[in-house]
Amino acid sequence: MGYLSNEIDQDNKENDPVAAIRNGKEVILQAFNWESHKHDWWSNLEKKVPDIAKSGFTSAWLPPATQSFAPEGYLPQNLYSLNSSYGSEHLLKALLNKMKTHKVRAMADIVINHRVGTTQGHGGMYNRYDGIPLAWDERAVTVCTGGKGNKSTGDNFNGVPNIDHTQEFVRKDIIDWLRWLRNTIGFQDFRFDFARGYSAKYVREYIDGVKPIFCVGEYWDSCNYRGSYLEYNQDSHRQRIINWIDGTGQLSAAFDFTTKGILQEAVKGELWRLRDSQGKPPGVMGWWPSRTVTFLDNHDTGSTQAHWPFPSSHIMEGYAYILTHPGIPSVFYDHFYDWGSPIHDEIVKLIDIRKLQGIHSRSPINILEAQPNLYAANIGDKISMKIGDGSWSPPGKEWTLATSGHRYAVWKK
Repeated sequence: MGYLSNEIDQDNKENDPVAAIRNGKEVILQAFNWESHKHDWWSNLEKKVPDIAKSGFTSAWLPPATQSFAPEGYLPQNLYSLNSSYGSEHLLKALLNKMKTHKVRAMADIVINHRVGTTQGHGGMYNRYDGIPLAWDERAVTVCTGGKGNKSTGDNFNGVPNIDHTQEFVRKDIIDWLRWLRNTIGFQDFRFDFARGYSAKYVREYIDGVKPIFCVGEYWDSCNYRGSYLEYNQDSHRQRIINWIDGTGQLSAAFDFTTKGILQEAVKGELWRLRDSQGKPPGVMGWWPSRTVTFLDNHDTGSTQAHWPFPSSHIMEGYAYILTHPGIPSVFYDHFYDWGSPIHDEIVKLIDIRKLQGIHSRSPINILEAQPNLYAANIGDKISMKIGDGSWSPPGKEWTLATSGHRYAVWKK
């Protein structure tokens, strides 16, 4: 009976899009960077799957797998073709099978804000999709980007046709395609690209219709700056991300761009930034940790694009922060695999401590110090940690040092 009820449990989990969010034990690997398309990527990752699993990652976010006008995958055209610059459909399926064997979920990068046309239509623009699956006409493209559809329900992504999600035929086709990725190809998680481009209510409809295990959206807009100085108060920034999560019916998590923006300034000797005026963490993590995916860098902010990079000499302080704290931490491929085995092993050690001490996305946090050169916190009364140059250790004999490195230390009970 035990075995059977486990099976039923597993089935329920598979069909409940918030089960993984409730569990709160996710740790994500962004398994690519901006240059990955040059490197026979699916084969490269397949070799790394055993290490990804052993390191404690529950999910690996893969680059966009569909045929695309640009090699990185973010200008999709034929959504049903899985032959991309990352490798063939055959190699992708081999990778997904290997991941399934090692119980690491595959996260698909869902690029549905825009789509490159195949044929010139209305106004001489490439806004028709003749000759490929999902052969939409100009009604599928927003009027703001040269189509015959309705006005966009979000911000424009300039230079390419933006998809009009208000059209019922478009949403039906997208749901069918997402179901195919989920049920036939084997992606279990979704990451929604450029989520500012269309209303969050459509994300809700897509998740409802497809039932992925875990979802996260990229709702990225600028933090509050005064010139080049980052303001201390980022409440309006984190509120916008929270509004987006609410708009998805709370079915999706969101990347915590607020925490990234604050943390990368804080580690330069402004660690006072890491406590808000209520005494909580100052990013989305402080308000809604169970829907927050924390990270230091991704393919846009770091890698060769380096639009908004985390200071490289402080990477381990950053990971000591996000891997001990509430929220759902995400590790960037470059830091994990390209920056040398000492960093790889230190990140694994922090993930191990997180798992062994039972820290999860909703673990309570008590911030003990937030001074220019010292930040210290107690998480769930299972972990104490500090970052910065200041000296500090938790009071009491029950604490033992679990790991430490340059400007960080973690203790466990």
